[in-house]
Amino acid sequence: MIRNPILPGFNPDPSICRVGEDYYIATSTFEWYPGVQIHHSRDLVNWTLVRRPLERASQLDMRGEPDSCGIWAPCLSYADGLFWLVYTDVKRYDGNFKDAHNYIVTSPSIEGEWSEPAYVNSSGFDPSLFHDDDGRKWFVNMQWNHRTESYGGSPKTPAFDGILLQEWDPVEKSLKGPIRNIFAGTELGLVEGPHLFKRNGWYYLTTAEGGTGYDHAVTMARSRDIAGPYELHPNKYLITSKDHPEASLQRAGHGQYVETHDGQFYHTHLCGRPLPPHRRCTLGRETALQKCLWKEDGWLYLENGTAVPDVEVPGLNGAQRIEKPRRSGYNFDERQLPMDFQWLRTPQPERIFSLTERPGHLRLFARESIGSWFEQSLVARRQEHHSFRAETVVEFEPDTYQQVAGLTHYYNRFKLHAIAVTLHEKLGRCVTIMTCPGDYPNGRLSFPIEGGVAVPNGRIQLAMEVRDNDLQFFWQAEGMGAWQAVGPVLDAGVISDEGGRGEHGSFTGAFAGMFAFDTSGRAKTADFDWFNYDEL
Repeated sequence: MIRNPILPGFNPDPSICRVGEDYYIATSTFEWYPGVQIHHSRDLVNWTLVRRPLERASQLDMRGEPDSCGIWAPCLSYADGLFWLVYTDVKRYDGNFKDAHNYIVTSPSIEGEWSEPAYVNSSGFDPSLFHDDDGRKWFVNMQWNHRTESYGGSPKTPAFDGILLQEWDPVEKSLKGPIRNIFAGTELGLVEGPHLFKRNGWYYLTTAEGGTGYDHAVTMARSRDIAGPYELHPNKYLITSKDHPEASLQRAGHGQYVETHDGQFYHTHLCGRPLPPHRRCTLGRETALQKCLWKEDGWLYLENGTAVPDVEVPGLNGAQRIEKPRRSGYNFDERQLPMDFQWLRTPQPERIFSLTERPGHLRLFARESIGSWFEQSLVARRQEHHSFRAETVVEFEPDTYQQVAGLTHYYNRFKLHAIAVTLHEKLGRCVTIMTCPGDYPNGRLSFPIEGGVAVPNGRIQLAMEVRDNDLQFFWQAEGMGAWQAVGPVLDAGVISDEGGRGEHGSFTGAFAGMFAFDTSGRAKTADFDWFNYDEL
């Protein structure tokens, strides 16, 4: 059985692609580097992260981009012996503009090196590429209308000005022919995330509507002509939880149809699993997969007979889910960063970390402040469970309070908690706690244990336990006594999409990881010997 979400933790906007009996899902990564996550499966039940293809400055440079910008809604497809990846790099979030630039890269294999990007357009985000059966290729994206009060955190429907269609010339690597606005969406509004496919002479268009919060939906339409007009699905919405607050999978929308190698039908979608009492999704937007069927009216429906997504649906050939270990341990003995980890924005990771300068350790070169939009030394992995414990050990000898290194529960500059080693004028070397519990737009830190707690020389172990909405930090001097709880219980629920600014204010996900900053500009080094992540 498929148990949803199939990709837990921050994995939104799933685009699914089949090649023979291999299935791939590409998801958005926003400001996290390298760009785009691609998972692989052969049974639709068990998925493995295999590639993040946008890994060079020429493909992606997000330095200076605000939180929740960067890579939005990639589309992965396969044609002509190539994988095609379409993506948006969004440069602005707040205000009337988005400055969304769309590109295409290709590769003969998922695991191989991907091409230099071909620029397409900047008229809106959420691009998709459709390969027609006559060999022509069609590019679709939503159109952004800046002439409204469509400020981030409170999107207004008129800014989402329909779905544009134009032909793509793969030889000239440019768009050609007329630009057509083929679909305005429904009264739900905020039409985005278009995907085209063809069946029995019909062009089917699925889009996302309602915003990526609790009114989200997958809308479906069809036409005999790719340019329209498009008629709506009898139910308008193929997948949505908007009228069912009791459903386990909320915020259901934005996905893509796939037909399996043995003639079955599925549709991906993003979803969220809110925690009571605040209905905050601490795991961000996750990826789910629903079993579908075609009815005699020529329309696709969920197999369960409703539009509300199921937690469990049949996979392929009776496949069963392989349970993952409850502990993920990383010792940094390899020359490459473990696949689970990412960093923020920069295409120059050698300036923020090294796995070779001190073998067996992750060395961070402390750069700009935690929350910087330019060059921040933070290496982290996704939170995949509502309750977890993360631990690490750091060797760090600061000589000023401007040098700080430790462990963080991180969403963005406005939503973070951190425990770290630093220097205090009176305490000497100490452990401190910094927190920004959703203070938008100022991003002010508070310090729950004030100056901190003095610690002895040597390696310091740091830990945090998150249990749903609660976070507790711990520390111990390695080899000297037991773990000691430090500081008050903090609000872990604010490290979520809805925390602080609220729904639509940000839409990535929570990470647990290691960081270092040195605002003196001297790039003090911090060495981390290991990192553990345990499901509780």
